[in-house]
Amino acid sequence: MFRAINKNISSSFKTIVSAIKRYKHIEHKVKVNEFDINIVESGKGDKSVLLMPGAVGSNWTDFKPQIEQLPQLLPNYTVIAWDPPGYGKSIPPKRNFDLDFFQNDARQAVQLMKALNRPKFSILGWSDGGVTALIIAGRYPENVDKLVIWGANAYVSDEDVNILKGVRDVKNWSARMREPLEKLYGAERFAELWNEWVDSILNIYEKCEGDLCMKEVREIKAKTFILHGKKDPMLAKEHVPYLKQHLRGFKYHEFPDGKHNIHLRYAEEYNKLVANFLLEKS
Repeated sequence: MFRAINKNISSSFKTIVSAIKRYKHIEHKVKVNEFDINIVESGKGDKSVLLMPGAVGSNWTDFKPQIEQLPQLLPNYTVIAWDPPGYGKSIPPKRNFDLDFFQNDARQAVQLMKALNRPKFSILGWSDGGVTALIIAGRYPENVDKLVIWGANAYVSDEDVNILKGVRDVKNWSARMREPLEKLYGAERFAELWNEWVDSILNIYEKCEGDLCMKEVREIKAKTFILHGKKDPMLAKEHVPYLKQHLRGFKYHEFPDGKHNIHLRYAEEYNKLVANFLLEKS
């Protein structure tokens, strides 16, 4: 009898250890061209999903609940969250805010996934990361399986400009939103970086007629899931209808009381919705 009990205990222990190993995250850097890109990998599945953070964000500041929870909901996936060049721990280099910085991020992301031997992948893109995700899906359709976006826009509108001017001074942010980024960069550098980003978006508005990825949106073939916080204060109301009009096929879910960070505020619900979408047969 004791042998049977010991055998059961040993079997249970091995199962627990196996599960811990499966879902434990690994953080490391990957050489992509001249950049050392910092990534977090979680899960051991053959399929891949890339998490793309918002403006000046990083893998941990923007996606902690997804890194920790999605592998359990997606056992056949490996979850990969990156710090774009010049953000988070992918420094150096100093962040480049040229007019085509979104396109540069898109190219680097695709090359990163190729370097990981995962050339076909799905994407979760939030805010700026959603813009980059739209560019990837439009320009590199052969590399994208499924696309999930929220808080993203294809262009900069007059209303967006007013929104940006209203949030330029980070001293007016809530401590909950400001402090993780101050911890990441230091308070002074975070304020500088944010102002550099605001200036870059205003430059695109003035010099490129606000076009971020309007052409790419029309080229997207991947099955797409748009999630939206109806009370998002960072996104002009016209952007979701625009995406609905110009994407060929999409699924839509709205959080009635959601704001910009629905994946953090409603992490459990968000993760289940996304997992179900990725597990659906195409």
